[in-house]
Amino acid sequence: MQLLTPGPWAEYELLDSGNFQKLERFGSYILDRPEPQAIWDKSLSDQEWARQAHATFRRDRQSPERGDWQTRPDMRDPWFVSFREGELALRFKLSLTSFKHVGLFPEQATNWTYIHDKLRAMPVNRPRVLNLFAYTGAASLAARQAGADVTHVDSVRQVISWARENMDYSSLDNIRWVVEDALKFVRREVRRGNTYNGLILDPPAYGRGPEGEKWVLEEHLNDLLKACADLLDRTDFFFIINLYSLGFSSLIVDNLIRQVFGQVPNAEWGELYLDDSFQKRLPLGVFFRFASV
Repeated sequence: MQLLTPGPWAEYELLDSGNFQKLERFGSYILDRPEPQAIWDKSLSDQEWARQAHATFRRDRQSPERGDWQTRPDMRDPWFVSFREGELALRFKLSLTSFKHVGLFPEQATNWTYIHDKLRAMPVNRPRVLNLFAYTGAASLAARQAGADVTHVDSVRQVISWARENMDYSSLDNIRWVVEDALKFVRREVRRGNTYNGLILDPPAYGRGPEGEKWVLEEHLNDLLKACADLLDRTDFFFIINLYSLGFSSLIVDNLIRQVFGQVPNAEWGELYLDDSFQKRLPLGVFFRFASV
């Protein structure tokens, strides 16, 4: 079991965490937003958080999954951040949404570099990569910059439009965009006999497909993984799954992967986290990944 966190990133910083909140800097702006895993006390005072934050998220009492942002006059929305590590250079548009998200999950940076490096190491001219539940596309961009043919699948058309913008801002092109339920798409690809050198999965706890298909992680993940096993190339491959669901142990993912895929090479599994400025480690999901290289 491993604990993974990104290396130094000039345009992102977790400043503090606690009391079910996190204080983060994205580029020039500092955000105060909810974080259910941060059950400890803040290190900075409430007054210091209020002084620093350009935008603060407040939950809607009638609909806890939604809310609105209280912003200072100097807060720009949208805005942009860049990510650079080695040969990988990406640029993202960020925006304040009613679901508290901003279009980027910084803890995933360790997977972006993994994707890029594994694809560069593969003895395949144009590896094929499938990104499921792909959101605003950071992993898709990392794969495309490494020279892969990328298929990006998400059930929300507006999110795919956002990902397409990120592709343009990163000076990339020719990603295939698919608005569809992930499980339905994978099953159809299996019937067609298609295979991929890379599979990336970042499924939510709950979700809806574009035609109202219901996704419940505990009910559907096993079936999705079985279908994915038929899609993954047998010779040159990598596989990544990330899960952010309270109470979903990395041991569960380990059991699922090993039962579905058998003994896999170069396996890594555990938790993703971010360090705040006071050395508190904020857990932000579990992962499992393996590769032929």
